[in-house]
Amino acid sequence: MFSKSTFIDRRRQLMQDTGAGLILLYGNEEAPMNYADNLYPFRQDSSFLYFAGLDLPHLAILLDTDGATATLFGNELTLDDIVWMGPQPTLHELADQVGMEQVLPYADLAEALRLAMGQGRKVHFLPPYRGDQTIQLAEWLGIPVGQVRGASSEALIRAIVRQRMVKHPEEVEEMEKAVHITRMMHLAAMREARPGMTEAHLAGIVEGIAVSEGGRPAYGTILTINGHVLHNHEHHNMLREGQLVLGDFGAETRRHYAGDITRTFPVSHAFSAQQKEIYNLVLATEEAAIQAVRPGVPYRDIHLQAALQIAEGLKALGLMQGDMGEAVAAGAHALFFPHGLGHALGMDVHDMEGLGETFVGYRPGMERSTQFGLKSLRLARELEPGFVLTVEPGIYFIPQLIDKWKAEGKFLDFIRYDNLAAYRNFSGIRIEDNVLVTEDGHKVLGRPIPKTAEEVEAIRREALS
Repeated sequence: MFSKSTFIDRRRQLMQDTGAGLILLYGNEEAPMNYADNLYPFRQDSSFLYFAGLDLPHLAILLDTDGATATLFGNELTLDDIVWMGPQPTLHELADQVGMEQVLPYADLAEALRLAMGQGRKVHFLPPYRGDQTIQLAEWLGIPVGQVRGASSEALIRAIVRQRMVKHPEEVEEMEKAVHITRMMHLAAMREARPGMTEAHLAGIVEGIAVSEGGRPAYGTILTINGHVLHNHEHHNMLREGQLVLGDFGAETRRHYAGDITRTFPVSHAFSAQQKEIYNLVLATEEAAIQAVRPGVPYRDIHLQAALQIAEGLKALGLMQGDMGEAVAAGAHALFFPHGLGHALGMDVHDMEGLGETFVGYRPGMERSTQFGLKSLRLARELEPGFVLTVEPGIYFIPQLIDKWKAEGKFLDFIRYDNLAAYRNFSGIRIEDNVLVTEDGHKVLGRPIPKTAEEVEAIRREALS
């Protein structure tokens, strides 16, 4: 847990930035998996963690911007709770750890909100992302369930994004820890992969490292021979000679900060000539994009730079043709690079996406594209010192997409469909690192994780010797 003064300062700034009224921040509840006592692993709401620091279910805080006070609502443990869970700090002790003045029973929250609304006071709350939250807010605030999300406070959303987007040194330190564990996971995948092994076996190894280091996987592990399926969480395939393994996974620390790294490596001891050509193009694009990260640069511009570099490289390989600037403007490159270059990273692997991706990744007045590929860019705004983001270009050969575009005669001036037959079973390659925007440039978080073709092949040769 960070210092008491950290949480006090965060809440004070939040109240100042949000404006008059009450701010309701509710924590998550435990969720049954298949019956009441068999629960999904508990994960606290990230904004609640940021401002309250308490990693327990069934809590809420109410901030009064007029009196600048913070009240914690929750219930003390019963003797039965202690029998099953052991002794725990009292709510008053927890509140003192994070600098909150008052503690009241959870049931009193409904009355506090009713009184405030009866006085005509504004209650600011965040858009819920769970069904139980939506129902609870509807009951507390007297809003029809279907209208709850739309009634959330834009002022509060923007105030939270403004704070959480800029990572302070203690947060960066925590993210370095996350990337350090993530590095261990990726090295293990490269070293342990064998022909004849299942993806599930390899996924179990890397996820076990996250748990053994006191955390958990930060998101659903992508570890697959079908790297052209962007969010492939299936792990039932067997690794075979000549295939590529794409691993996109990361660790979440005990303080819930995330690492998010992607590496691609061969099942065999080395890349094939065809694989290495595409791999080196992706790597050169990633490294150029990282070098472009600095304050004041719109991340959309870096994305488009990456798209152009990929298109030019594919043209050199005979897969695209014509003017590549025009091809990127038209969106033809998205056949091979159909996602955004990266996203904000923090306590959420897609940081604060639950508050609304446009609030996080786009500034007011910046219009989001509707073009295939570019519309998936989660972060487009100008970069600022303290932002942490992912840089993750990729090249994919998606048979269904190729067939559809070819049948439609789409982008015939730019795409050489006949030459794609040799890549039909290629799958995909993505390379990703986590980058902090500094005052005068950038810093790649964590110790280097091998990514040149030569470094990766050296690990594979040693592993298979």
